[in-house]
Amino acid sequence: MITNISKFVLFIFICSSIAVSGNVSGKINFKGGKPAASKVKMSSDQKCMKIHTGKDVVSDQVVVNANNTLRWVFVYVKKGLEGKKFPQPKNKATIDQQGCMYKPHVLGMMVNQPLEIINSDPTMHNIHALPKNSPQFNIGQPIKGQKTQKTFAKAETMIRVKCDVHNWMGAWVGVLEHPFFGVSDGEGNFTIKDLPTGEYELEAWHEKYGTKTMKVKVGVSDTQTADFTFESK
Repeated sequence: MITNISKFVLFIFICSSIAVSGNVSGKINFKGGKPAASKVKMSSDQKCMKIHTGKDVVSDQVVVNANNTLRWVFVYVKKGLEGKKFPQPKNKATIDQQGCMYKPHVLGMMVNQPLEIINSDPTMHNIHALPKNSPQFNIGQPIKGQKTQKTFAKAETMIRVKCDVHNWMGAWVGVLEHPFFGVSDGEGNFTIKDLPTGEYELEAWHEKYGTKTMKVKVGVSDTQTADFTFESK
């Protein structure tokens, strides 16, 4: 026999199992004249040049996709999560040095989440992170396959990362106290998953074109659309 107390406990369990979150998806549109691709000159390192023999390498600073959208835009919840705590991810964030370029060019991670830095190239790399809120680090990786782990102690958007050996190499890291962020892909799309229900301010950041903000209201199990538009300067 199920008592009233048992029914109440079962009701609470069912309610707690129902998702009270939603998603935000959008596209980063680009308006105006498409800038010419900027070719990377790797003549200072013959090993880098050999990796790309016969191929042009272009900068990741401004990448306008074929559908007139922007790649490498960091979108995150800027306001609306104050005072809330979120568990640290079990997985590592990763930045790789491939073909004497950083992969990915823009990434997001949480405070104190391990960042694994990998050298996949047969040449010396030196990764130099320049945060303002956390201690800087500057490490050499002379061996192909070498891996190093670092963390950032405080939130900051965005942190510049460069290579002191190869001046064309650069990347950006967004460090947050929550896991609600996304990076636009090769079609300009991004998704922020499992955002608790509520009202938020999103910010879209691009290293050349600056920032755009937008307010969204996320309901239970729904997906809100948040499209941003950046214009050429």
